[in-house]
Amino acid sequence: MAYLLMFVTLLHLINLAMLFIATMEKSWWEWDGMENSDLWYNCRFDNVTEAWFCASSKESEWLQAVQVLMVLSVVFSTISFLVFLGQLFTMSKGGLFYFTGLCQVFAGLTAFSAVLIYTLHNKEILQDSRELTAGHFGYCFILAWVCVPLLLFSGVIYIHLRKKE
Repeated sequence: MAYLLMFVTLLHLINLAMLFIATMEKSWWEWDGMENSDLWYNCRFDNVTEAWFCASSKESEWLQAVQVLMVLSVVFSTISFLVFLGQLFTMSKGGLFYFTGLCQVFAGLTAFSAVLIYTLHNKEILQDSRELTAGHFGYCFILAWVCVPLLLFSGVIYIHLRKKE
């Protein structure tokens, strides 16, 4: 039981770190390594000064939806972890972690919605950027997709987890 508890806690922390990185880091769409776009900024690398110059992304309804859903996913996962820690010390023996699991499942569903919207509407989101055929999805986008099944899996584990001691 102690190993399962450590596994679930470690999985949750890894999920939370990956979600935070996917939400805040600047690589949802990349062009040749010299220009990229994320949920918040469009950045270009200047060879002369060897620095990144970033400007705010053009606001669109789809981009705002992705931003809100990714932030909600981080919030749900954080609440889930804090509630889990609270339940771990206050719940009676034999109790189930339903609320923790539901928060984690909601985090997975909101992350899924965000990456699905970005996948389907990246042309509208990146409307004023360079030609999309010259670019590709960045590692943060892929990281967000990896988070979805992990969040849903950990949510199901939490729902079935029973406090033994």
